[in-house]
Amino acid sequence: MSAESPVSTPGPGSGASYASAGVDIEAGDRAVELMKEWVRKTRRPEVVGGLGGFAGLFDASALKRYERPLLASATDGVGTKVDIARRLGVYDTIGHDLVAMVMDDIAVCGAEPLFMTDYICVGKVHPERVAAIVKGIAEGCVLAGCALVGGETAEHPGLLGPDDFDVAGAGTGVVEADRLLGPDRIRTGDAVIAMASSGLHSNGYSLVRHVLFDQGGLSLDQRVDELGRTLGEELLEPTRIYSLDCLALARTAEVHAFSHITGGGLAANLARVVPDGLHAVVDRSTWAPGAIFDLVGKVGRVERLELEKTLNMGVGMMAVVPAESAEVALTLFADRGVDAWIAGEITERGDHSTGAALVGDHPK
Repeated sequence: MSAESPVSTPGPGSGASYASAGVDIEAGDRAVELMKEWVRKTRRPEVVGGLGGFAGLFDASALKRYERPLLASATDGVGTKVDIARRLGVYDTIGHDLVAMVMDDIAVCGAEPLFMTDYICVGKVHPERVAAIVKGIAEGCVLAGCALVGGETAEHPGLLGPDDFDVAGAGTGVVEADRLLGPDRIRTGDAVIAMASSGLHSNGYSLVRHVLFDQGGLSLDQRVDELGRTLGEELLEPTRIYSLDCLALARTAEVHAFSHITGGGLAANLARVVPDGLHAVVDRSTWAPGAIFDLVGKVGRVERLELEKTLNMGVGMMAVVPAESAEVALTLFADRGVDAWIAGEITERGDHSTGAALVGDHPK
């Protein structure tokens, strides 16, 4: 500022404030009060204190029963699926997606989910809206068996529009070192078991939104006969949470690995748990993907390989087990209401093969 342009100062009582900058502290406090009831529902015996402190506390003495406890951690969000929630004005399901993305990653290594924290970023705090998001996160934590020990709601006026928001979360779990699951356990002849997804889950929505809305001109309130409901209802279907199902299997039968089918699709995620020298072969003919996958492919004329490297194609989680444990696994999943089937096997790796491959065609 030049000397010829002095800085003017406001008169008494006319100064700027946090509220005038767009941040409503009282609305944030109101949101915390509304969410406390839902957070309490996730409480585990190891949680110390309540909501409102600077940090969530978890009594680590509970880990003394482990010989060599390994802590597993993960962090994630739900991507552009939040845009569907915003456009529909439905905020109490997106939290299920967040918990699934975080805690199912933790369960993959055989770890028991312990606790989670969330981060909700909004353009403007609408207390009831924030509380609805936390309600969904809390419900998801109950389904995953973990506690929601804290979080943060940040108001970013000017960076986000008044109705814009995003969510992220971080979680921690624990597994006994000698029960850690992963590539080292996998052997030739192991069975690959697929667990059905509840739909698109929380990956690939940038492609889905581009295809269905920008190219196809479809609307969220449009009923689609193939789906049996509106497009919005289908796209907002919560991600299935497999954590407790995976842990139940690991406690009941021998399990070598799990693979959470998220961004990158089935083959790429399964390859992450297949060791060098071995190959996972998955037969497409063992299942038919849901109608939403076919709809995205047809409307956008998306090639199958592009769909398969972007979307889960009807499989949300996979387990690799010894062949003799396969029937036990299928029975356990059936008892727990999880649609599962033997989708493939582990074989010796050929010279030009990748870690995992899809073969055959889906049934019509």
